[in-house]
Amino acid sequence: MTTSDSTPKTDFIRNIIAEDVKANKNQGRVVTRFPPEPNGYLHIGHAKSICLNFGIAAENKGGICHLRFDDTNPSKEEVEYVESIKADVKWLGFDWGDHLYYSSDYFEQLYQYAVQLIKDGKAYVCSLSPDEIRAYRGTLTEPGKDSPYRTRSVEENLDLFERMRAGEFDDGSHVLRAKIDMASPNLILRDPTLYRIRRVAHHRTGNKWCIYPMYDFAHCLSDSIEGITHSVCTLEFANNRALYDWVLDELKVDCHPQQIEFARLNLNYTVLSKRKLVKLVEQKDVTGWDDPRMPTISGLRRRGYTPESIRNFCDRIGVAKRDSIVDIALLEHGIREDLNERAPRVMAVLRPLRVVIDNYPEDQTEELDFPYHPTDPAMGSRKVPFSRVLYIEQEDFMEEPPKKFFRLAPGREVRLRYAYYIKCVDVVKDEATGEVVELHCTYDPETRGGSAPDGRKVKATLHWVSAPHSIGAEVRLYNNLFVKENPSDEKEGNDFRTCLNPNSLETLTTCRVEPSLADAAPESRYQFERLGYFCVDSVDSSHESLVFNRTVTLRDTWAKIKKAQKK
Repeated sequence: MTTSDSTPKTDFIRNIIAEDVKANKNQGRVVTRFPPEPNGYLHIGHAKSICLNFGIAAENKGGICHLRFDDTNPSKEEVEYVESIKADVKWLGFDWGDHLYYSSDYFEQLYQYAVQLIKDGKAYVCSLSPDEIRAYRGTLTEPGKDSPYRTRSVEENLDLFERMRAGEFDDGSHVLRAKIDMASPNLILRDPTLYRIRRVAHHRTGNKWCIYPMYDFAHCLSDSIEGITHSVCTLEFANNRALYDWVLDELKVDCHPQQIEFARLNLNYTVLSKRKLVKLVEQKDVTGWDDPRMPTISGLRRRGYTPESIRNFCDRIGVAKRDSIVDIALLEHGIREDLNERAPRVMAVLRPLRVVIDNYPEDQTEELDFPYHPTDPAMGSRKVPFSRVLYIEQEDFMEEPPKKFFRLAPGREVRLRYAYYIKCVDVVKDEATGEVVELHCTYDPETRGGSAPDGRKVKATLHWVSAPHSIGAEVRLYNNLFVKENPSDEKEGNDFRTCLNPNSLETLTTCRVEPSLADAAPESRYQFERLGYFCVDSVDSSHESLVFNRTVTLRDTWAKIKKAQKK
């Protein structure tokens, strides 16, 4: 596949950095970071940030990208999330080398920075309740009011802050706030909270701390401590930039990174809010974070997406200054394009219909040579058995075919892929239901390989498997998790879960696949001819019980015809 990895990239962030390098700002260094909070699994939106930050570092000589965990809220963080994030970043193709960090590495240093702000009269311990703090903050049109504790002396603030650290107070009884401006038009600057009491064990520091820094305080200082040059984040942090700069300016740190914001990724028929993804998992709307319907990187991986397709998708959507919604069809186009070149072709029948070839010898089996890829001989070929009894797709036969249906029907001749021409001569139905259960056909032995020596043509080619040689498999057909294009639109007070697609998963348990798939390894990707791209499930599949997940469909011309006929 021709990827955009080799194409020089340009956008407003890269242009800013290029100008900085040219001007020898930061001594020409470029150090970025990807700073996830370990309170959930990464999703496709994070992939955009990963590709951007690691990509910028790789594009600049000597550039470095740190992986830093923003682990300042232990009540929601788990080691499971830390390990999953590291695995996802590596799977996407990026390596942080020796630059793996945690905000918790700097807890003592951050505490001392807070003490310095108190000594400088720039921070104070506030004893208002959370509700009172919100009430005092004001609104977009009304200024806030000073906390009655804003005038505490430096000595009293230092004493209270030290006692907060020592564990003398209950959660929520005190916070440390910056002393900035309660009348600021930017609500972020109305004396924001810097530290809060939280008696929760931390996954790395245990019970050493019972006060934890807020994100806006820890993040900018962690960037500074690590020597980050360009702190790239999404647009929702644009207003926070003022606080980012205020903290670093007041503390007069040696390194003051430049914060630059870009538009986050939004996909239609998808939610990317971590809060909402957590709810889907907790409410068991999905089987877990790696459910193939989830937009998580682990879910996309389990579904069959390749790291290359995700990187190329992120390149294609680009980096913008304004939020917009990307059509999920672009993501699907990328994986089709990628798998079209890399996925071996095999045959599978999802809804089997038994076919008996009456004039084919009962005790005979042929091995037909099938290529794994029509345009890539390097993939080689495999032997596929052909016998008297086959399976074809139920939808490839109609007893009373409408116009433009060219597949198998009574008296009609079609081609079996790489095999023979067959003609339907009889139909066997279930006496109770009238359902077609078996077809009887004849074959033309002169058409071996799929062409007739007399030059006659057929209008359809069907895929098939040999009944006695095929292997049973479960196949899971995935569709969009939501039926509404913007499930996050809550203007009318709707819960996004009311937009869940009841048909987002269809499980087929009677599928048959060709014997070459007997030893298919987890995460192996294939094109099931005429059906779509499929991946061996990495969790539930085994040698004894194969399970395939549909990654994405192929374009279905007959579906378009049926849709047009309905119209």
